[in-house]
Amino acid sequence: MRFIVSTSTLLKHLQAVSGALSTSAVLPILENFLFEIKAGNLVISATDLQTSMTTSLSVESKEDGKIAVPSKILLETLKTLAEQPISFSVDEETFAIEISAGDGKYKLSGENGDDFPRIPVVEEAASVNLPAIVLAEAINKTIFAVSVDELRPAMTGVFCQLSTQDLTFVATDAHKLVRYKRKDASAEAATSFILPRKALMLLKTALPTDSGNVSIEYNATSAFFKFANINLVCRLIDERYPDYEAVIPQDNPNKLTLERSLFLNCLKRVVIFANKSTHQVRLKIAGSELNISSEDLDFANEAHERIACQYEGEDMEIGFNAKFLIEMLSNISGDEITIEMSASNRAGLLSPTIKDANEDVLMLVMPVMLNNYG
Repeated sequence: MRFIVSTSTLLKHLQAVSGALSTSAVLPILENFLFEIKAGNLVISATDLQTSMTTSLSVESKEDGKIAVPSKILLETLKTLAEQPISFSVDEETFAIEISAGDGKYKLSGENGDDFPRIPVVEEAASVNLPAIVLAEAINKTIFAVSVDELRPAMTGVFCQLSTQDLTFVATDAHKLVRYKRKDASAEAATSFILPRKALMLLKTALPTDSGNVSIEYNATSAFFKFANINLVCRLIDERYPDYEAVIPQDNPNKLTLERSLFLNCLKRVVIFANKSTHQVRLKIAGSELNISSEDLDFANEAHERIACQYEGEDMEIGFNAKFLIEMLSNISGDEITIEMSASNRAGLLSPTIKDANEDVLMLVMPVMLNNYG
């Protein structure tokens, strides 16, 4: 089997699917790309058995065949080569691969392509089409709140609720929660599933930034994403998602409105002086003034800042983990944000002050117990 391809084109396609490679391969063949040639078309696959990605490109080739190619050595070689045609010759009996590029010749050992795990196909699937930009926005707005606690597997992914009216994406790690709704997208029938974090991270980097569309097919066990010339299939998290609506407080009479970037930069400074394990900051709200302070008693560090705000409600003090607030403020749109609160021991709700007609973003952050200083 022999084929010729451009170095830069091949590298671009390999990098697009390389995130699906297994990092702790139980099966050594999972550290390989699968190359399959059919009628002058090269299909490249990578998988860790839970998530698989494929891409295709046209190459110069007279015969069909398949070979598993070691990913690390191939990627490192291509990164150092200038743009030029590169030829691959494969001995289909020994699986030896010879690469020729300009004056260079490189030999490496491949593996039998027939031993590579079969890339799953989603059967008996329902489908929905979305603009790539809508899916990318949903991932960006929620993925930072996904839990990394493997003991609570349901929370290690984003919960997707599809209905005939809208689409809802939810992520939580029990300290913070994000609910992101799109009113300009819907499905033919109501359903819900949990997409794993790794698949979402791969989508985040691979999704086109222009006006392309994404086809999503799903059944009880898997989801299949198709866009540009990339296919991604992942196994869904087979768990029951917690009742997130139950934790969103409904009655929040205290409303704090302030400039997002001003508050964000203030928190970034004040948290430097906070306790390194709790990252606790204290918000003291009275009238049209917000006092933000932090203290680290072990090192006698403290910080105090005062910013103007609009506030409706009773004067109050509440403590938050500043790292959570910073993450939320960095992932919310708009110049102004509103924080709704009811009491110092109840969750605070963040949302953009000016609502977008097509999206509804709600972020919830749990308070922390305040130390009795200041």
